[in-house]
Amino acid sequence: MRVVVLADTHSPRRWKACPPRVATHLRDADVILHAGDVCTKDVLDELAEFAPVHVVMGNNDGPDVAAWGAPETLELDLAGLKVAMIHDSGQATGRTRRMRNRFPDADLVVFGHSHIPMDQTGDGVRIFNPGSPTDRRRQPHGTIGLLDIADGELAGARIVPVTD
Repeated sequence: MRVVVLADTHSPRRWKACPPRVATHLRDADVILHAGDVCTKDVLDELAEFAPVHVVMGNNDGPDVAAWGAPETLELDLAGLKVAMIHDSGQATGRTRRMRNRFPDADLVVFGHSHIPMDQTGDGVRIFNPGSPTDRRRQPHGTIGLLDIADGELAGARIVPVTD
């Protein structure tokens, strides 16, 4: 299973339409995870044209994103891998321990908020932030995440630059 992971698209200020380098990866997606700060449901409608979308609420998301189906947190099974999603995982110190406590059954926790790409393992859980494809802040590139899941295992995880 190929999973494309997004967060912090911040439409319409940053995301006017799906960036071409993001769309290239979405075409191969079996499922799309969006870790919040979508800002308008139009992004979710656009993403859903590529593959099924799972999304959580971000601190900049409003009632239209909630009505689209975004809860505060989400736990799901993707090809046997237990994945949890939350927008804001809190401060960096103690993050893996906090995420393990919050989602005791999760193999992987996907989050956003900081716009800082991260792939880290600790306290028996892997945490993954794809960064932002549109608002890189102090990062060198806008980024997304790609996950490959097979037989209940995370076979691969990459952070991919989508801007120069």
